Amino acid sequence: MFTGLVEEIGIVRSVVKSQLSALLTIKAGKVLDELEEGDSIAVNGVCLTVTGFSGDNFTVDVMAETLAKTNLGQLHEGSRVNLERALKVGDRLDGHFVTGHVDATGTVLSRRDRGIAAEIWISIPEGMEKYFIPQGSVAVDGVSLTVAALSPDAFMVSLIPHTQKITTLGSWRAGDKVNIEADVLGKYIYHLFTKRGRVEKKRITPEFLVEHGFF
Repeated sequence: MFTGLVEEIGIVRSVVKSQLSALLTIKAGKVLDELEEGDSIAVNGVCLTVTGFSGDNFTVDVMAETLAKTNLGQLHEGSRVNLERALKVGDRLDGHFVTGHVDATGTVLSRRDRGIAAEIWISIPEGMEKYFIPQGSVAVDGVSLTVAALSPDAFMVSLIPHTQKITTLGSWRAGDKVNIEADVLGKYIYHLFTKRGRVEKKRITPEFLVEHGFF
């Protein structure tokens, strides 16, 4: 389990691909503290298992399904990636609950600077529309963000300078492919009511949650 608060940006040292998998070697600093083989780490929001260390580098294996479903398949030597160690019990919980199980990838549609912030529109992957609500949480490339605006097929996030500086999001441009994980609580609520026959192909909204006692 993660929070979506990136601890540092890592640099991909090498990508060794086979037919159905890849071995990533990533240079890091802060996240190496107390990190051991077998531990979970989020790389661009994808939960992976640490398989080894060499100096200031660590390695992770990426299976075929992950390469196909996320943007990790596009990484190459020199790529910058967002890194976050797994949440410890008792740690301060900022951000929101992030599992590291990416639902799909979206595409950065546009970027506009507005005051100190950057407003970025991202396409909503097909079938995920039901999990988005205004001011709801979403993890994009492993970063906990708030849905600032919503359209039928896209959502907008607003990035403060701090987020742009300490994550890879500051370098996003139109056309970039990004990992998206919908709020896990929202997914459970949706499926709970779907199984009970309470949802009929409509988006979960704040009004819907109030009506059913969640607020």
